[in-house]
Parts: sequence; structure tokens; C-alpha cells
Amino acid sequence: MVRIAEHNDWVVYCILGSIFIYIILLSVFQRDANVKDFLLLKLEDSNNLTPSWLIISIVKCLMTALLLSQFVPIVPKLFSIDVLGFQINKFGFTFLALLSFDVIKNILTFLFYSSIGSGKNLKGLTLVSSKFYFLESIVFIIASFTLYFFPIDLVKYFYFIIGMVIFSFFLKNLIYIFHNQSILPEKWYYKFLYICTLQIVPFLVLWKFLFY
Repeated sequence: MVRIAEHNDWVVYCILGSIFIYIILLSVFQRDANVKDFLLLKLEDSNNLTPSWLIISIVKCLMTALLLSQFVPIVPKLFSIDVLGFQINKFGFTFLALLSFDVIKNILTFLFYSSIGSGKNLKGLTLVSSKFYFLESIVFIIASFTLYFFPIDLVKYFYFIIGMVIFSFFLKNLIYIFHNQSILPEKWYYKFLYICTLQIVPFLVLWKFLFY
């Protein structure tokens, strides 16, 4: 039998690529800001907010897919399409699923804010979410490097990842609710509706979709 060694060069490329993209983000889009300056950035001083948020969201999806794809049971047959001899693997499936859900959730968030007349709060939400996803993706980079390059118990590490993801989810929503900036709708029932329908429900649907 010939044993084919597993090479994780692609993991290194993803991690180094994400770090390089963040360096460009801080240097170009945030005008040579460091990490501390970006995290302390105020809404009125924010520059290139939309492209920065897009870049951070994509990197966040990439790092989350890198972390979760190893535990996704299978790629559904619906997505096992052969294109020029290539088939989507677990990482590609997880990344596309995360990216698609993120796009749908953001579109629905925009429509929700616009429909209730709270469009002015979207800028604040974008800035706060960018900062949170920036830190979250850095934590996921470290967790992914540990997963692929250290001898660890995968079962225990999976439970650790579940706990980390759930903690991150609740922390994000607590920051949204209690932030000193007006990033959620002013009326309490709109805040409750946003958290339930555009935060909790997509999270549960995505988890069910990946680990059904």
C-alpha cells in the first residue's frame, strides 16, 4: 500500500493570504492605521467603510470555513457537481454556504432597516460588525492553525469550536444591544425582531445546513 501524505499547504496559503489582505486593508483603506486605531475608530472618522466591511466579511467566511470544514460530515449530492473533472470539496462547500448565507442575511438586513426607517443606523452597524468580525477572524486564524498543524484530539477540539462559535455569537448580539452608538432600531420590538429573525434564525439554519 502506498500512503499518500496529507499536505496542508493550501491552509498556509489561506492564512497568509488573509493576513496579507488585512495588512492591505489597514494600510490602504484605513490610511496606515494599526489594529488599535481601527478598533478605536469612531463613526464620524470612518473611511472606506463599505469596502472594508466587505473585505473583512469575506475573510471571516474564509477562516470560518477553514475551521469548520474538517467537521462537516459530507457534501450533499446536490452540490457534488463535476465541472471539468473537478468536484467541490468540504472546504469549498462550507465557504460557499457561509458566503451565500452572509449575502442573503445582509440583503435582508438592509431591507429591514429601510422598511422601518432606520437606514441611518446601518452605518453604525456596519462599523461595529466590521470591528467584531475583524477580531473574530483573527481568533479563527489562530484556531485554524492549531487545528491543522498541532496534534490534538479532534473530538474535544470540535466541542471547543462549538463553544467558541456560540460564545462569539452571543457576545456579538450583546454588543449590538448595549453599544453606546445607535446601531439597532430605536424601538425595543424592532430590536427583538432583528435579533430573532436576522441573527438567531440564520445562525440555526446555517448550522443545520452544514451539520444536518
